[in-house]
Amino acid sequence: MARIAGVNIPTNKRVEIALTSIHGIGSMKAKEICTKVNIESTKRVNQLTDAEVIAIREAIDNDYVVEGDLRREVAMNIKGMMDLGCYRGLRHRRGLPVRGQRTHTNARTRKGPAKPIAGKRK
Repeated sequence: MARIAGVNIPTNKRVEIALTSIHGIGSMKAKEICTKVNIESTKRVNQLTDAEVIAIREAIDNDYVVEGDLRREVAMNIKGMMDLGCYRGLRHRRGLPVRGQRTHTNARTRKGPAKPIAGKRK
């Protein structure tokens, strides 16, 4: 089992797909990493040598912000918006959709389950 950036990578998947299990690495960055380290796209994680795993680990550590650091950075950006009092910060603070979605009917994921209002029945 390969452990990269504090995450256990699935062993029976192809390297490009397995790398996407790391927070902050999508399919494009995974392909980029594979070409940088010269690993074939058809190779599986359990076929990697220790040297290749170390090369992948170093490439990710040097060039990309992933996992805990990325989560911390995103949380600090959101906290900064909330402290600043900008529109997006207010939406985060109130637990409403941030990116312009409607809230009259939908947005149940952000707002939580519907709360009944007394006297609304007819």
